[in-house]
Amino acid sequence: MMTEFAAPLPILARYAVMVDVGYIYAAAGELLFGSSSRRDFRVDAVPLIQVITKHADELIRGELLRVYWYDAARDRVPTIDQRVIAHMPWVKLRLGNLNARGQQKGVDAQIRADMEALARHRAITDAVLIAGDEDMVPAVEAAQAFGVRVHLWGIEPPYGTNQAEHLVWESDTVDVLDGSFLRPYFTKNPAVAVDQARADAALGSSPTVPSPAQLFGERHTRSATRTGGHPILSNTGGFPAIRDTGPMPRLGPDRVRVEEAGEHVAQKWILTRGRDNIRDLLPGPILPPVIDKELLVDAEKELGLSLRPYQEAREWLRDAFWERVHREFGISLGRSRG
Repeated sequence: MMTEFAAPLPILARYAVMVDVGYIYAAAGELLFGSSSRRDFRVDAVPLIQVITKHADELIRGELLRVYWYDAARDRVPTIDQRVIAHMPWVKLRLGNLNARGQQKGVDAQIRADMEALARHRAITDAVLIAGDEDMVPAVEAAQAFGVRVHLWGIEPPYGTNQAEHLVWESDTVDVLDGSFLRPYFTKNPAVAVDQARADAALGSSPTVPSPAQLFGERHTRSATRTGGHPILSNTGGFPAIRDTGPMPRLGPDRVRVEEAGEHVAQKWILTRGRDNIRDLLPGPILPPVIDKELLVDAEKELGLSLRPYQEAREWLRDAFWERVHREFGISLGRSRG
């Protein structure tokens, strides 16, 4: 008499979702707004994490271990938005360092270390990886060697590809998050739109790029009107004649870097001095002289240069500081509390 064997029960998957935030933000920004810079858009990260988790559950049908959210911050001091994410259930915030050029350092290494450790200790059967860097390939191979299935998710590229081909090859499955999936959680930064509109208005009805002749012709015309200072060569027919044109213009600091420094100083103040002390400064925009000087000193340390000769840069710094404080307290720019 033959014994009938029942089909084996399906093994319940246990999985982790591992998100390279630098990749997903840059790729989504490029897709939706044509820019990979975070300054050009805002991200509603909490519902984004929730919808990614839901999508993973629909595809894998198992038990979620947790979501690993890999981002970066200056000196690894979390921003207010990152602190909110860190308090989410089943979410682990991992921070690398953000250098002065806005480049992430140490994030890839954290992803590799976590994926290999989870696989080695049999903590997961599957890993969802949202990333694009070829540096992830050794981690994928190591996890697979311990029997873990790796599901690579990417962001729909506007053209070409935004993921390393080798990484795609090595993954067990590949999925793509398209624009309709991401669009509800990404919003164009209104300040950028205003700046662009002003720039377009200054150039005319539509943005155009000046030709070399226009650019240098205009520069020579303006130079000829100045007096006193450094000489230039002026071709008057025959040998160039030396003419005095005034002091050479001083190359000022980069606006983006100054604003990033202002926001970073603000977020450190909020974290270290507490909400009550920062609230006393509201609604702004005037800072007490002692605090204004302290802001300047801290920002100069961040930038590695002096802002004192550049009044406009100091205004950028204050504006960025207040923008960060106002966002923390839910106050629109230019409007007093209450």
